[in-house]
Amino acid sequence: MSASPAPAGPAGIPAPPGGGVPDLLHPSARGAAAPAPAAPAAARAAPRGPAAHAGLFLLAALALLGSAAVSVRIGTTDVSYGDIARSAGFHLGFGTDPAAPLVDSLIWELRVPRVLMAALVGAALAVCGAALQAVTRNALADPYLLGISSGASTGAVTVVVLGVGSASLGVTGGAFVGAMVSFALLMLLLRRTGLDSVRIVLTGVVVSQLFTALTSLVLMASGDAEMIRAITQWLLGSMAPARWDAVAVTAAVTAVGLLVLWLNSAALDGFSFGADTASSLGVDVRTTRWLLLVVTSLMTSVAVASVGAIGFVGLIVPHGVRFLVGPGHRVLLPLSALVGAVFLVWTDALARVAFTPQEVPVGVFTALLGVPLFLLVLRGRGEL
Repeated sequence: MSASPAPAGPAGIPAPPGGGVPDLLHPSARGAAAPAPAAPAAARAAPRGPAAHAGLFLLAALALLGSAAVSVRIGTTDVSYGDIARSAGFHLGFGTDPAAPLVDSLIWELRVPRVLMAALVGAALAVCGAALQAVTRNALADPYLLGISSGASTGAVTVVVLGVGSASLGVTGGAFVGAMVSFALLMLLLRRTGLDSVRIVLTGVVVSQLFTALTSLVLMASGDAEMIRAITQWLLGSMAPARWDAVAVTAAVTAVGLLVLWLNSAALDGFSFGADTASSLGVDVRTTRWLLLVVTSLMTSVAVASVGAIGFVGLIVPHGVRFLVGPGHRVLLPLSALVGAVFLVWTDALARVAFTPQEVPVGVFTALLGVPLFLLVLRGRGEL
């Protein structure tokens, strides 16, 4: 009996095994003459029709709304859903009576911005991860591949420990400046390479290691144990500093970035199968790669500057969503945004209540949850 043909990817391009991003180490990804094995049954059964996609979008949107409501309610001090409704109605101008002053302040000034920030950062990291996995053709790519997180960490540590720009920038501003410096260095090193996917990965690793070393050096220069502890907690990620002004900036950057990436869905589909394939689809490879790298870097920089470095979201969410809907980025990107938002909202809620009154950095829980989830995704795709 002949083997089942490999499923077709976007634009009729044969998809890699499991329907995911081609692996740089796989022979077929390098152009070698190797037969493509059939996809696992679970991958072939993934829902591909518009009705199935619409159902998944509706389910994810409802899950996000429900998750946000539950996350606002729970914490060191629980509040009722009635209080949440009254507070939201009052501040949104629906004419409802406000909740008690302390409860209203807790809900509207602390928890709602925190939950919104978790949803926005989760969406941004998931979308950036999906885009970078296509641009670099590396299934292990995530938003921190380009060294952005390490640069942001160096900027934040420099402001806090050395006091450089503390009056004008603050921790968030310092982190953003550090992220932009690391990205500028990356682009400087890549300016003569043609933005080859392998060189992007390797150069990103070099930049990341450089700024990680600088962060460690600055921390060692500080003899204040309490300061080092606070910086370490920030580096692991926390939604606690989220306020409305930061939420507004993050929302604007995430919305614009998601729109730009979604409008380049066809290019991302082509990049998943190599620069030659993308070029054959009419994509200006060099210009589009520059655009995608700049957009993902800006989104990641704002996210890291706002809440610190939170790992695994941009790695596991795109793979899980790709397993459900296939590799087409027109569906993959917006659904990854919703699923990433739900994942980080729940992870942040768990970080708040697991060891009350002590709050655990959310990055610890994303790693603890991300590792087994990633293994389950790999097992479902038949790659483990």
